[in-house]
Amino acid sequence: MWSEFKEFISRGNVLDLAIAVIIGAAFGKIVDSLVEDMIMPIIGILVGGINFESLHITMGSVVVSYGNFIQTTVDFLLISIVIFTIIKVFNKYHRKKSEENLQQKAPPNDVELLTEIRDILKRKEQIESEKGNDSKQTIIKLKAK
Repeated sequence: MWSEFKEFISRGNVLDLAIAVIIGAAFGKIVDSLVEDMIMPIIGILVGGINFESLHITMGSVVVSYGNFIQTTVDFLLISIVIFTIIKVFNKYHRKKSEENLQQKAPPNDVELLTEIRDILKRKEQIESEKGNDSKQTIIKLKAK
């Protein structure tokens, strides 16, 4: 049982997943702080300092805190926008890097041109050898008659 557990833990997928969860949790704290400490105060100023969390309706002895729902929804939307923006910037940077790598790996134009010339010459030789074989076969047939 110990060896099975050891094998399970030592697999790359488990370690990668554990690292991803830890980094994701840390990144989540950064995004939460960005939204709560930087973006929400600005939005609060823009909407006149309204605190959504304090909005509620009292119906008899029941308190419906719809402001908390609004605040949570706004937080979700802002967090989604921040994550989308970060991923978009990362993908743009990653795409630019991969394009640069492809350009570096591409052979120069003169090498491409020489490769094409070589291929054309090979095809020409093949066609000429096929034609030569056809004419030899015709001569053999004529001699046989």
